[in-house]
Amino acid sequence: MPIGLKEKQAIVAEVNETASNALSAVMADYHGVSVDGMTELRSKAREQNVQVRVIRNTLAKRAFEGTEFECMNEVLLGPNILAFSLEDPGAAARIFKDFAKENDEFEIKALSVGGKLLPADQIDALAKLPTRDQAISMLMSVMLAPVTKLVRTFNEVPTKITRVVKAVGDQKQQEAA
Repeated sequence: MPIGLKEKQAIVAEVNETASNALSAVMADYHGVSVDGMTELRSKAREQNVQVRVIRNTLAKRAFEGTEFECMNEVLLGPNILAFSLEDPGAAARIFKDFAKENDEFEIKALSVGGKLLPADQIDALAKLPTRDQAISMLMSVMLAPVTKLVRTFNEVPTKITRVVKAVGDQKQQEAA
């Protein structure tokens, strides 16, 4: 059943809003993936706050206008599924990468981050990006390291003095005996 003009405009507006707020996007060819597989993929995506869309290529090109995902227009060919990461830039890449391992028919075509189009073989680089919580944890450990070292250094001074005093005391006891 054909889609009317109003429905097309609504789809373009919705995808444009999503693309405007997204941190990264991953595109894949889903041809040959079962309905159950697609349902599983969408479920995993919802858990990670990743929005997954199957949209006509002509509508996607219009939806990408004015967003940093315009660079994906040149690879919009054939049946595509798009995943937009809204909170964690690597979330969509991790979901698609894991799904592609389980499904031979699922082929990642391209990804986009920061207005740059990356080839499918760069999926590992994007998928390995730390989550927000992991990044904060790493930052905190880097910030905490100098303070910890300073505390250890300050703690060593009284310890050394105590050892010297103990050694002098032991020596005096041996001389007295």
